[in-house]
Amino acid sequence: MINLEWYRIFLHTARSRNLTKAAQQLHITQPSVSYAIKQMEEALGLKLFNRQSKGVELTEEGRTLLQYVEQSFAMLESGHKHLHNLKQLNEGEIRIGASDSLIKHLLLPQLNAFHQAYPSIRIRLSHGKTPDITQRLIEGEIDCAVLHMPIQEPKLNIQPLAMLEDCFVVGETYRELADRLLTAMEVASLPLILLSPGSHTRIFIEQWFADRGLIVNPDIELGSVDLLAEFASLGYGAAFISRSFVREELERGKLLELKLIDPLPARSIGFAVRKDMKLSIAADCFVQFLRTYPDQ
Repeated sequence: MINLEWYRIFLHTARSRNLTKAAQQLHITQPSVSYAIKQMEEALGLKLFNRQSKGVELTEEGRTLLQYVEQSFAMLESGHKHLHNLKQLNEGEIRIGASDSLIKHLLLPQLNAFHQAYPSIRIRLSHGKTPDITQRLIEGEIDCAVLHMPIQEPKLNIQPLAMLEDCFVVGETYRELADRLLTAMEVASLPLILLSPGSHTRIFIEQWFADRGLIVNPDIELGSVDLLAEFASLGYGAAFISRSFVREELERGKLLELKLIDPLPARSIGFAVRKDMKLSIAADCFVQFLRTYPDQ
């Protein structure tokens, strides 16, 4: 078994070439240094130092060992420094998962604020649909996730983060429809522009129509919220989108919101971490930062 203290005493003795000086540096007695060296030599079956009148000199075997001991203690010192930097948030990384739309329209302000506060922390973003992001979180590929709710997953600790209000938007081509209340059937009869199948948003709106006895077949399926808004503004049909994601376009009149007789319910956005996973210092700091962010 390696006695780390022996090697520490060996290192100081080899560098100072004097048992007394090594003892002073280590804050122990000179006999303790001498005894440790003797024990180490007996354990290795090798002579490490030649005793001289004014100190000690490394043997050939001692010089060989010193190279490895110096490297080992340098690695330990580097590891200690790295841990200190992690503790002080001068190093580290966080792995976050979310959909592209949530990253851009909800998470980006928080990420910018966190990056300004802790510029040395590396931020790794993983995008995808809510089911995919949820699975990555469960498998430990990411530290935390921003997800569309509801999600029933006993392995996750999920807390509410924000509420989203959805709407159907159209371009100038459909202005007359924006001036009156519409039924779900009237909306379903329009060319629909929806996110691609499998996304939580797509599942939500399909279920909303299904609850009213309607099955919809969108004319256009896209994977980007920005593209949904762009195609709607060009007159291709009605896009289902979160109102806060197109607030600027609505204010400028580039998009028009369709008013529904049966309003769409608000949706919840949750922030999730695994119950059984100990977060890194950096990831835990981000979690606390996000939970206390002023806009939340």
